[in-house]
Amino acid sequence: MSLTTPSLAGLAIRRPAPLQAGSELVSIAPWDNPSGLPALVTPVARGVDPFAWAGANRERITQLLHRHGGILLRGFGLRGDQDFQRMLDAVGVALMHYIEKATPREQVSKHVYTSTIFPPEHPIAPHNELSYVRQWPGRIAFFCEVAPQVDGETPLVDVRRVLARIDPEVAGKFRRLGWMLVRNFGSGIGPSWQHSLAVKTREQAEAYLRRSATEWRWLEGGAAGNSRLRTFQRRAAVRRHPVTNEELWFNHIAFWHPSGVPDDVRRSLEADFGTDNLPYNTLYGDGSEIPLEVAAHLRATYDAETVKFRWQEGDLLLLDNMLVAHGRSSYSGQRRVLTAMGDEVRPASVQPGEEEMQ
Repeated sequence: MSLTTPSLAGLAIRRPAPLQAGSELVSIAPWDNPSGLPALVTPVARGVDPFAWAGANRERITQLLHRHGGILLRGFGLRGDQDFQRMLDAVGVALMHYIEKATPREQVSKHVYTSTIFPPEHPIAPHNELSYVRQWPGRIAFFCEVAPQVDGETPLVDVRRVLARIDPEVAGKFRRLGWMLVRNFGSGIGPSWQHSLAVKTREQAEAYLRRSATEWRWLEGGAAGNSRLRTFQRRAAVRRHPVTNEELWFNHIAFWHPSGVPDDVRRSLEADFGTDNLPYNTLYGDGSEIPLEVAAHLRATYDAETVKFRWQEGDLLLLDNMLVAHGRSSYSGQRRVLTAMGDEVRPASVQPGEEEMQ
């Protein structure tokens, strides 16, 4: 089996055609790349009320999201987190809290956070937000308050196209077995289990994990006297969109595979904690290891489908979180991008490779 990145030649994936704006107030056009992601929405004249337009065009915005995966609202004069929330209210996003936290963020208001606080010199790989939980956001939005001086884009990846590129043998095994996320809390690396699960006691943690179809083990030791917790989440690797019924590569398999970090960092972590105690690890759903070449192949498929745009202050990016993965490029200078998520999705049934854990 050759794990080179397959071409999309001959596959029935076409660049989305532009949709008519249906109004002279805005212009709507796909971005100039093969996926047409994101669709760019701009006012055609000064003084367009973005909140009124969004409220009157919810159905059209939903159509755009299902077709392109994401839309970029630019040039509407939006300012600050209050305008951001007003636009999400106008679009009709039912906002939700950030759950099962894995990265540090600053909470700006009840449902609005800063994007992941992570050293600017390191990129963040593409991922679909919270693919490992039992209820994930159907939509996620980003708002640019301060545009970075150099780079700092939010790369986008259409995971319909990713699935089409994955070697069928590789995808087939994940279809059968699903994937497993193993997390270790209490080592001093990453968030505590109390912070991640928003609980205070072991009993509250166990109740949450039981509800979320997650297996757990309490381990001895831990940083600063804190209990160590290891969790196991078995999930489907391929899902169907609840509205479009399209198959999607929806998971964090490549994102949290140990090979996704630089070799020197991975070797240091393995030396300090051991392979079983890494903060994050991904396996096949039966608990067997995912070979390095498979993880590399998956990352190559994301790379082949990655598109970027340069942030401008006041930009609002709205994504269908199941259709599109997002990441962050490295950058220099100041950068402040806010995020919010909502429209909770729960799987209609247990999927292959996602058997409830006992």
